[in-house]
Amino acid sequence: MHAPVLVLKDSLKRESGTKVHHANIQASKAVADIIRTTLGPRSMLKMLLDASGGIVVTNDGNSILRELDIAHPAAKSMIELSRTQDEEVGDGTTSVIVLAGEMLHVAEAFIEKNYHPTVICRAYNKALEDALAVLDKIAMDIDVKDRTAMLGLVKSCIGTKFTSQFGDLIADLAIDATAIVGVDLGQGLREVDIKKYIKVEKVPGGQLEDSRVLKGVMFNKDVIAPGKMRRKIVNPRIILLDCPLEYKKGENQTNAELVKEEDWGVLLKMEEEYIENICAQIIKFKPDLVITEKGLSDLACHYLSKAGISAIRRLRKTDNNRIAKACGAVIVNRPDELQESDVGTGAGLFEVKKIGDEFFAFIVDCKDPKACTVLLRGASKDLLNEVERNLQDAMSVARNIIKNPKLVPGGGATELTVSATLKQKSSSVEGIEKWPYEAAAIAFEAIPRTLAQNCGVNVIRTMTALQGKHANGENAWTGIDGNTGEITDMKERKIWDVYNVKSQTFKTAIEASCMLLRIDDIVSGIKKKQAPGAGPSKPQIETEADADNEQMIPE
Repeated sequence: MHAPVLVLKDSLKRESGTKVHHANIQASKAVADIIRTTLGPRSMLKMLLDASGGIVVTNDGNSILRELDIAHPAAKSMIELSRTQDEEVGDGTTSVIVLAGEMLHVAEAFIEKNYHPTVICRAYNKALEDALAVLDKIAMDIDVKDRTAMLGLVKSCIGTKFTSQFGDLIADLAIDATAIVGVDLGQGLREVDIKKYIKVEKVPGGQLEDSRVLKGVMFNKDVIAPGKMRRKIVNPRIILLDCPLEYKKGENQTNAELVKEEDWGVLLKMEEEYIENICAQIIKFKPDLVITEKGLSDLACHYLSKAGISAIRRLRKTDNNRIAKACGAVIVNRPDELQESDVGTGAGLFEVKKIGDEFFAFIVDCKDPKACTVLLRGASKDLLNEVERNLQDAMSVARNIIKNPKLVPGGGATELTVSATLKQKSSSVEGIEKWPYEAAAIAFEAIPRTLAQNCGVNVIRTMTALQGKHANGENAWTGIDGNTGEITDMKERKIWDVYNVKSQTFKTAIEASCMLLRIDDIVSGIKKKQAPGAGPSKPQIETEADADNEQMIPE
């Protein structure tokens, strides 16, 4: 008698799992559909209202998803994907979401046929291994020192972005900047730290064509006493400090009892002597420019300007590090520890210029700078923000090439090759995993299909033609030219992608879709708000989001 009850329970449980899978897949597809139209060079822009009421106009997948406020947990984890992709390789943020959405979409049919999610995941992981093997096979090496090749590559990677209408400009800036800050680690490896040593300074006004990469750094500061101190110094000797040049105040409240009136004069004289002493230690090294992160008193300013030294105070720590990298100085914590080797002599020119209505200090023409500033000019703030986002992507691409100088074809050609190879291999996969494996192969076609959709060509014809060309494996480099929608050889059109970006896209998309498929229940830890007058409520579980909008307790 007991057996039927067991069967019934089992089917109930299966039902709930399928429901959750269905909801997760729908949510992921919804996220993918939002940014599907932003893939490719002829893509649409999105206009977003951000939290503070400002507007953002962009077609960068990550920037769009970052602004979305979505409650569904599965959709949230999809949004995380594009953030991971952005932080890891800086490009391919849209592709990874489209691909993950498609992987989940093709899995839906198997879930409905009661395939176990683990089986689907096993097949997907097998497909991922084979896809990466195909990537290795069709990748071609590139010489990092060949500037035209690098330019073509960066251009094709940011050709999908808004700024592609300005030609080579952004690509040039990105390559120059990353070439400057690259550091050799030995064994042919180069490390490029974009975040720390490349500063993007946006100054509204002028034309976009006026943007340039400085062989050095600039920052938004003026000298302390503009009338007395020099604003233009050729080959300056620069000292960087991390200490205040003013009289030390007591750590806590200090009381001094003065018996005689003269003692007051002595006290003041001691303060003055202390500052004079510090300044003397600095002046001993005959610098032309002293920059400190902390304060600098009027008296110290007087001593320095008397010695013909320009001074800048209260500079950000990050800017100070950049100046140190650019001109070869060492940041000193105490003036009495100064040495000749700490003085930076690598800069060719220090100059304060007025741009718009603000003063900027430039330390440029450095001999061998390891940090730089990219100066962006443009008509409006929104335009500049978008250009900066594109520049970040371009620099990431340049960094990826320097790290791993390998290319794969763009324009959906890579995905089609992978898809065709996996379809052939699927016949040799044994057992039940064969079908999900084949479905994963078909899912890769989402990228070229979306590209074709966004160009406005006949999708079915184009895809059939492309599949035909790739099925017999004649040329792995056949893909879609995103501007015209023609089927061409990607080598001739110079439409390339970086190997790192592609492999990361595949890995992230497949691993994420496997993770979402293996979720069979969503349990909420947030309690619903009770109606007034109801019984005592249980303690509420607070998430991070709740903690932020708590009212501050007035002091």
